[in-house]
Amino acid sequence: MKQVFTILFVLRFFSLWSQELNCQIEINYTQIQGSANKQIFDQMQKSIFEFMNSTRWTNETYLPQERIECSILIIISKVLATDEYQASIQVSSRRPVYKSGYYTPVLNVEDENFQFKFQQFSQLEFNINTFQNNLTAVLAYYAYVILASDSDSFASMGGTGYWQKAQQIVNNAQMASERGWQSNEAGQKNRYWLCENALQPVFKGLRECLFNYCYTGLDHMHQDVEASRTSITNALEQLQGVYAARPASYAMLVFFNAKRDEIVNLYKGAGAEEKSKILELLMRIDPTGATKYLKIQG
Repeated sequence: MKQVFTILFVLRFFSLWSQELNCQIEINYTQIQGSANKQIFDQMQKSIFEFMNSTRWTNETYLPQERIECSILIIISKVLATDEYQASIQVSSRRPVYKSGYYTPVLNVEDENFQFKFQQFSQLEFNINTFQNNLTAVLAYYAYVILASDSDSFASMGGTGYWQKAQQIVNNAQMASERGWQSNEAGQKNRYWLCENALQPVFKGLRECLFNYCYTGLDHMHQDVEASRTSITNALEQLQGVYAARPASYAMLVFFNAKRDEIVNLYKGAGAEEKSKILELLMRIDPTGATKYLKIQG
């Protein structure tokens, strides 16, 4: 009997650590006028934390040290009703660089269209086959985007299955009243277009860039800094075709939001010729970051 309990304990221990995400959650409600109910927001943060970190998002087994480091910041801007909120959500993730203590940013998304309902002490539930509510749909969507982006950084086009899961959530949400799910909304910076971009052949260069940037470039920095930086330059050059086809795409914006600061730091130590080459490329394919990229020269 003692052996049975020992086996059950071991199985239970590993099941606790088999989840894929190590997701930090922060709820910011400082914009709420008057006396905000701190207890509700504390419960909201706890429920979302448990949902993101306890749900099995894949059939893969992750060791504790393999869980994806990520974070979600939800900024509550308005209380629409007793249990309904208007907010924005910021999602980021990072992954370790081989043989270093450094983590490279992989994903950085700011989503301003986040309206949801939350009842205190309610349990958050999700079903991939149906749209139940906007809160769990948005959270699950970004869980799969995190998994997709992380997988793309370790294997060429490795995140396709997870991008398809995220797209399935988008498809389920087409009749939802909340914004952020449909192609015909003003602008193309929403959940629909992030998935659409990732799964279109024209964006293959972007996803391959992420892999080559991280795996061929950063993961070999410990061996040869100059050669690795050349690999990163070659990876970024893959974005020229993507930019030529879709110059104002949401996917490119998300990529550079995550990578701009890192790129600047990587090339500050380069030679004059290399700096000039990368600066010309970046100014062309990511004009939004022009001011930041000028720091490479200094």
